[in-house]
Amino acid sequence: MRLDKFLKLSRIIKRRTLAKEVADQGRVTINGNQAKAASRVAIGDELAIRFGQKLVTLEVLDLKENVKKAEAESMYRIIQEEKITE
Repeated sequence: MRLDKFLKLSRIIKRRTLAKEVADQGRVTINGNQAKAASRVAIGDELAIRFGQKLVTLEVLDLKENVKKAEAESMYRIIQEEKITE
C-alpha cells in the first residue's frame, strides 16, 4: 500500500493530499529510510513521522482498503512519541 494512502486510511493524517505533502517534504521515514508518498508500506514496517515539534514512531500492524473510523487505530501501534527541541 502507498504511504500516503496508509496515513489517510489509518487516520494519522486526515487528507491524502496533506499526507502526500508531509511525505514529499521529507518528514516521514520507513525503517530509517527517507520515504516519498508513493513508497510502499508493509506490515511490520516502522514509520517515523515529524509533526511540527513532535516525532511519532509507530509500527504498521495491518493494511486494509476499507476501514471504519472505530477500527482505524488497529492498523498501527505507537512505539514512541518525543518532543523535538531545536
